[in-house]
Amino acid sequence: MNKAARYERIHIQISELMQKSANRQARMASVCAILHYKLPYFFWTGFYILNNDRLIVSTYQGPVACMELNKDQGVCWAAIRSGKTIIVPDVHEFEGHIACDSRANSEIVIPIKDLQGLIIGVLDVDSESLNSFDEMDAVWLEKITSLIFND
Repeated sequence: MNKAARYERIHIQISELMQKSANRQARMASVCAILHYKLPYFFWTGFYILNNDRLIVSTYQGPVACMELNKDQGVCWAAIRSGKTIIVPDVHEFEGHIACDSRANSEIVIPIKDLQGLIIGVLDVDSESLNSFDEMDAVWLEKITSLIFND
């Protein structure tokens, strides 16, 4: 199955699941689980949430994560500062990259916005392969994460 078709099916599945609970934590947990197990190149899939100007790990799937990301370092903080999705083909070439797991080689980070448009955290996805993520991943992951706050 091609990537676009797979994402479309995942989007439909997640849209339906979001109707079962309005709880943000439950929604994030479901998004993580579905993405992690339906997309084989997703090595680590999870959310980091802003809490008093700190970026703290939340729901995730994969190996043990960094519990807190140093302020203004790494891809997650870069996505928060820019307010835009960041695709990193090779994390070893990203200045200030935070290596929570040395097996990660590429990454995509999507800022998560609440209903008022404020960034409350990020969806962070790592892959063991280089160049795993592209614009199609960015577009679909932005659509999928927007479902967390839709009623």
